[in-house]
Amino acid sequence: MKKIALIAFLLFINFAATAQDKKAKDLLDQVTAKVKTYNNIVIDFKYALNNAKENINQESKGNVTMKGNQYVLNLMGVTKIFDGKKIYTINPEDEEVSISKLDEKDDAAITPSKMLTFYNTGYKYTWDISQNVKGRQIQYVKLVPTSSKDQRKEILLGIDTQTKNIYNLIEVGKNGSKTTLTVNSFKINQPLSKNQFTFDASKYPKYYINKLD
Repeated sequence: MKKIALIAFLLFINFAATAQDKKAKDLLDQVTAKVKTYNNIVIDFKYALNNAKENINQESKGNVTMKGNQYVLNLMGVTKIFDGKKIYTINPEDEEVSISKLDEKDDAAITPSKMLTFYNTGYKYTWDISQNVKGRQIQYVKLVPTSSKDQRKEILLGIDTQTKNIYNLIEVGKNGSKTTLTVNSFKINQPLSKNQFTFDASKYPKYYINKLD
């Protein structure tokens, strides 16, 4: 009798986990569907990196403008422009512009253009905690990379249940590091310049151009 009760309990636990996974997938699907309706997205965010073992504690504010897979990212004084083919990294402190191609094989890299949809492949996901943040209900989905080579232990994706927009992303590394991106403002369908995602070398006449590819 006890064995039957144990089996029934284990089946219940398995069913509950499967149901939660479906809830998580449904919510992520809703986020993806919402993102696809936007012509462009402009986000102001806070970036934080913590690693107690290495005594690292960094915070910075940044912003990113995205349209399709193109983006302009400003963070820690450095600007990155991706025009759909090449990445231009502009570093005013070193007066250098690095030009490289996107490594499409690097699935672990969450680029700005992938930030809102990266979770669609390569992860197992489960329903996690829910929090009230200044009147907004934030539901977390835990994502665990399926590749054993991935250096990330897990990712928590916080989603505003009303708007279906991402509120924050918490990435935990196997080395104990924790990276948090928190969205401060989320604007859509903004008027953008036709050259928004074009690198103009004439603006940096004294910069060293470093072509990495």
